[in-house]
Amino acid sequence: MNASELQPVVQFLTSTAPFDTFSEELIRRCARAVIIGYYSKASGFVQFDADAPKLYLVRSGAFEVRDPEGVLLDRVAEGEFFGFSTLLSGEKVVNRVAILEDSLVYHFPQALFDQLRSESRHFDKFFTRAFAKRLRHEARFKAKDLTTTSRISTLMSSSPITIDAHATVTQAALLMRNSRVSSLLVTDNHKLVGILTDKDLRNRVLASGLDGKIAVHQAMTTSPISISSNALIFEAMLLMSEHNIHHLPIIDEDKAIGMVTSTDILRGQGSQPLLLIGEIERQRDLASLISVSKQIPLLLQNLISADARAEEIGRVLTSVTDALTRRLIVLNQQILGEAPMAFCWLAFGSQGRQDQAACSDQDNGLLVAEEMDDFAKGYFDALTHAVCAGLDQCGYMFCPGNIMAQNPKWRMSLNQWQKVFEKWVITPEPKALMHASIFFDMRSVYGPQSLFDALQDKVLAQTKDNDIFLAGMAGNSLIESPPLGFFRKFVLERDGSEVKGIDLKHKGNALINDIARVYALSAGIKEVNTAKRIRALMDANILNRKDALNLADAHEFIAHMRLSNQGYQHTQGLKITNYLMPDHLSSLVRHQLRDAFKVVHDAQSGMKMKFMRSF
Repeated sequence: MNASELQPVVQFLTSTAPFDTFSEELIRRCARAVIIGYYSKASGFVQFDADAPKLYLVRSGAFEVRDPEGVLLDRVAEGEFFGFSTLLSGEKVVNRVAILEDSLVYHFPQALFDQLRSESRHFDKFFTRAFAKRLRHEARFKAKDLTTTSRISTLMSSSPITIDAHATVTQAALLMRNSRVSSLLVTDNHKLVGILTDKDLRNRVLASGLDGKIAVHQAMTTSPISISSNALIFEAMLLMSEHNIHHLPIIDEDKAIGMVTSTDILRGQGSQPLLLIGEIERQRDLASLISVSKQIPLLLQNLISADARAEEIGRVLTSVTDALTRRLIVLNQQILGEAPMAFCWLAFGSQGRQDQAACSDQDNGLLVAEEMDDFAKGYFDALTHAVCAGLDQCGYMFCPGNIMAQNPKWRMSLNQWQKVFEKWVITPEPKALMHASIFFDMRSVYGPQSLFDALQDKVLAQTKDNDIFLAGMAGNSLIESPPLGFFRKFVLERDGSEVKGIDLKHKGNALINDIARVYALSAGIKEVNTAKRIRALMDANILNRKDALNLADAHEFIAHMRLSNQGYQHTQGLKITNYLMPDHLSSLVRHQLRDAFKVVHDAQSGMKMKFMRSF
């Protein structure tokens, strides 16, 4: 390229991000490496060379990026790029780029792209963010209607209720009533032979004047329409519509494993947070709350698939937990009568921080306004046992450490709670510090806010600028460290010979929660949500802006990786865990994860310097 041809390229790069931050000499080096490509609209699509991937910068013209199914992902015009996804991920091109108009494009070879990334952090960040945005767009386009693109297994009722074909119709009716279902699967020698619905009982027994002693096989619908658990919800909806049926058996390998009804599908379509919370608040007994709570896993999968931020997902799931808790309290008070005194239901740990994910257990307690007499003790014992048992039946397991309101140890008056926290602060022994990591992330789910504020204000007054306590908290937080070894290689958790992977919860997000907690308690900050604590610390100039933003980004990224991995585990029918195998990630995402863990490591070092230098 001669000087006259070079100058227009230099001028264009000078005004185009991220090249606009380069020195004149570096821009000229980039311009000399450019190969100019011409694309005719008549050609239809850009033809990619799989052996020579490159970065494409549009000088003039326009393009559309579409996935293999033809779904629009992005539009690219003058000054914008495509091709960077392949350069960053190392994966082959799968999307198609349609040529919308005759276009002039600058091509940059992969060697130059890689060199610029290593030399310029700004250049690297620009394309890393562009790649993340593209991935978010793809996820959103593909998650427009999760209730039709999800598998039927996410809605079906497992352990289907069956009856033998030779049982009587009366026995069947009693079983349906007692099980609160509108249909039964009929079996003969463990093989599905039919389905009996309440409609069959009306039309084939009652309306025909038959006796309840007739056998089920005389009233059932034979050879019922069925579907496999791997089928899409959309396919189930089509079948039910085409055959005008409301009950669909789920059959795998000739065995009935579940049932889905039209009500299940309608409920699945209403699994948005506000609708779900509204439905919770309308329920009148525990059995119906348990039924509604079965929608929570689908809600989580919808949020993950729609690429919601991890902070948003945690807040949404916690709002549902809060609503369930409040409804259980109200329903049980209708049975037990009005409480003898004001009380607050306290949420600790992940519910307190509003960052719940899959497989959350209970961490709760009870704060009452006054010392309890025998009647009050009996009342609150009955209430807390009923609420904790209800939460367990709704999918929130009992706390393995028994940190629950049903444990009398964590059911106290305001004065007693204040004394317990004061003892932990004044004598920061190992057990007290362990409790601090749970109890100092507390929030009131039910009850007068003024009662909770009286406890929280006293606690924060005791922790603020308390050097000995804060040093103990910081030291306890440093027992664990991010999973990075020599040469920044990931350190994987093992269980005997089994490699479990990277523990994203305990070696990632939990460490950031610890850091934010120590700083927040040192400053008397009321926020308990980790992201909000970090923002409050930045606003108060306790953490500088750069460190705070890096820590917040690392927290969101690791949490997002954890949720995405759990979404993958769910769709593959695997056990839901906090462990991620790095081999499942692209080289770019592994690089980003290492960077996030490095931020945590640096933040731990900063916390150690601030709170432990004199100890």
